[in-house]
Amino acid sequence: MGVAIRTAGEDDRALVVRLLDEAFQDDPVSSWVFPGDEYRRTTHHRLMAAFTDIVLADGRIDVTEDGSACALWLSVPAGDHAGEDDGPALVREAVDPDNARVELIGRLTADIHPSDRAHEYLWMIGVAPERWGQGLGTALITSVLDRCDREALPAYLEASSARSRRLYERLGFECTGAALRLPDGPRMWPMWREPQPTA
Repeated sequence: MGVAIRTAGEDDRALVVRLLDEAFQDDPVSSWVFPGDEYRRTTHHRLMAAFTDIVLADGRIDVTEDGSACALWLSVPAGDHAGEDDGPALVREAVDPDNARVELIGRLTADIHPSDRAHEYLWMIGVAPERWGQGLGTALITSVLDRCDREALPAYLEASSARSRRLYERLGFECTGAALRLPDGPRMWPMWREPQPTA
C-alpha cells in the first residue's frame, strides 16, 4: 500500500512543529542541545518552529496525507555557504538566547555541509513515535530521491543517530568522512547520495 504525500503549506505549520518536536524529544542531538528532560519539553519546540519557518519560506515540506510524518527539504545551489551569515545567531535569539548550543549546532553543521555541487538537503524528517517502523520516513525520502535520480541530482543530510544512519545507508547514502562529534556530546554523520541510474 502506497503512502499519500502532499506539500505542506502555512496552515500545516503547527502540525509540522508538533511532529518534529515529538519525533526528536529523545534524539541524541536534541538531548545535547537541550539537556534535561523538563528543559527540552518546554523549549525544544521553539527550535523546531524556527526550522519549520525557514523551510516553509525557502524550501519544501512534504507531509503524509494522514499527518503522521513530515520531511523538510532545501534545494542548495552550488557554491552556497549557509554558515557565512547570521542565521545560527538569529535562530538562537528566537529560540533561547541563553543557550549557546542552539547557535553552535547551526554553525557546526554549516561548516561540514558540502558546497561544491547543487543538491537536495534533507534537513529533518519527523515521524510520530507511535508510527515508527511503518515505512513512512522511507516513503517521504524516496519520493524526493526518485526525483533526484531523474534529474541527476545528489542529496545530502546529517544523521543524528546510529539508527537513522542505518536507514539512510539502505537508501543509498554514504558517510562523507569523519563523523562530527559535538563538544561533550554525541556524533552526527554527514551523508551524501549520488543520483542512481533510472530504468
